[in-house]
Amino acid sequence: MELTYLTEESIKSFISEAMQEDVGDGDHSSLASIPEGTQSEARLLFKDDGILAGMDLAEKIFNHFDPSLSLTILKKDGEEINNGDIGLIVKGSARSILTCERLVLNCMQRMSGIATYTHYLCGLIAGTDTQILDTRKTTPNFRLPEKWAVSIGGGKNHRFALYDMIMLKDNHIDFAGGIEKAIHATQDYLKKTGKKLKIEIETRNIQEVREVLAVGGVDIIMLDNMMPSVMKEAIKLIDGKYKTEASGGITEKSIREVAECGVDYISVGALTHSVKSLDISLKAN
Repeated sequence: MELTYLTEESIKSFISEAMQEDVGDGDHSSLASIPEGTQSEARLLFKDDGILAGMDLAEKIFNHFDPSLSLTILKKDGEEINNGDIGLIVKGSARSILTCERLVLNCMQRMSGIATYTHYLCGLIAGTDTQILDTRKTTPNFRLPEKWAVSIGGGKNHRFALYDMIMLKDNHIDFAGGIEKAIHATQDYLKKTGKKLKIEIETRNIQEVREVLAVGGVDIIMLDNMMPSVMKEAIKLIDGKYKTEASGGITEKSIREVAECGVDYISVGALTHSVKSLDISLKAN
């Protein structure tokens, strides 16, 4: 899967901003208590079972702050981890290790929690042709790692932000004056601006599905908060002309039934907005 948002520039920008937030003009606890030049090493210890995410980012954080730090990577992103496993060993300046500690852990704990839950949901629909999608329900200024973690866990990234895809939700449709007006206005906008963006439109019932099919000119039809019986009817009507996405109120108990309706995608906001972080710590050797 090509993750176009994951560039060296975007990752470096994320790390720089996160470091500025956490370190500011200096880690005065470490600068005050640890003599300059003190060398040490620490190990990254997992205290939960799950799927690892954030190791590549952790390596970049350590190297960004202090390129002289030496890392031995023992576990890779996407691997299963168990309580008691060691993920990496970092050697070098004790001050540098401690300054990076919290940012590394914050990223890895949350990313691994997201990857673990994504992997779990993907398992619940295994054997179907449906893919799990994330949403824009992410933590402000932390979307890049969260989306990255979904991908590591086996999910598919939906649009990264407002600028890389058009999604006509219920409010867009209502404000525009209806489905036909919303689609035609969008098509005119794309022609005028020359932008090549996919169009997804939300539908709330069978009548709205029929309206979209009558107008055409979209790429994906979202089936929002529909009962499985209604969803099956909608998919039969769409008949493969457009990709379909199920959304709204889908739980662990219902996700398999929704997938078996034949939708292409199921979007799950809970992947990023309410996931439990994995317990990970950095311990001095």
